[in-house]
Amino acid sequence: MSRRFPGYNFSLLHVDYVKLNEKWNYPNVISPYFRIYYIDEGDGIISTREEKIKLEQGYLYIIPSFTVCHLFCKQYLSQYFLHFFEESAEGISLFEQNRKVIKVAACDTDIVNFKRLLEINPGRGINRSDNPTVYEKNAYYKSYQELNTTVSDAVYFETQGIMFQLIARFLHSTRFRNNNPDPIPSKIVEAIRYIQLNLKENLTVAYLAGRANLNEDYFSRLFFRYTGQRPLTYLHEKRIERAQYLIATTCLSYTEIAEKTGFESLSYFAKIFKRVTGLTPGEYKKQNGFIY
Repeated sequence: MSRRFPGYNFSLLHVDYVKLNEKWNYPNVISPYFRIYYIDEGDGIISTREEKIKLEQGYLYIIPSFTVCHLFCKQYLSQYFLHFFEESAEGISLFEQNRKVIKVAACDTDIVNFKRLLEINPGRGINRSDNPTVYEKNAYYKSYQELNTTVSDAVYFETQGIMFQLIARFLHSTRFRNNNPDPIPSKIVEAIRYIQLNLKENLTVAYLAGRANLNEDYFSRLFFRYTGQRPLTYLHEKRIERAQYLIATTCLSYTEIAEKTGFESLSYFAKIFKRVTGLTPGEYKKQNGFIY
């Protein structure tokens, strides 16, 4: 898949510096935004379904959106953190094939970049209440994102540039690189793009294969070869990712979200949501608070 994305940018949500202790202990975190951490003191743990990654002084970490993880600090941890939404005109994530936590050694430029982000974007930390009746997720997301439209052009472009620099640090990692020398066929790329942009439509494997002018079984095998997933599994995951985003950022009912993400009934939506995330929609909504 091409790594060039026309109309691709990032929307700043939060940036701050925090000192954490044993209270920083959050299981089953599945957020609709990306996180980048720079650890300057102490240590902690990020646990995913596949692995456990130690948070160490002097390293950068990125957690892609919708990555299920457990964030944990045993004693003390201080970190700079950046939260941002990913926006692509084609609807395909830069980390589409790399949904793992990536760790890289920090350099002096990274530290300077984080400090500069804080300097030009004051007040972008998390003003969080632990009482869900006090804060309302949609209002929080909306108010913070609206700040991106009120800053000067100079601050907006400098912020974008710094975020691009920080994200680029992870593109050099061997964990990001595609070690498969066989490029993804254009028909599979187009199928992925079509799924991303038409999640609410009545999509079937037969229909997607027909659009690609391929035999259904061959299309399914080809899709699996280059994505590691069957088309229906991929479709379900992308629909649930969209549902997670809507749960976290809107006041829509579960029925409305099911409809907007292409599920034929609320019960089927709940079943697939549980299968993909390990949580019910209600459990996800309760647990998806603001985590540093």
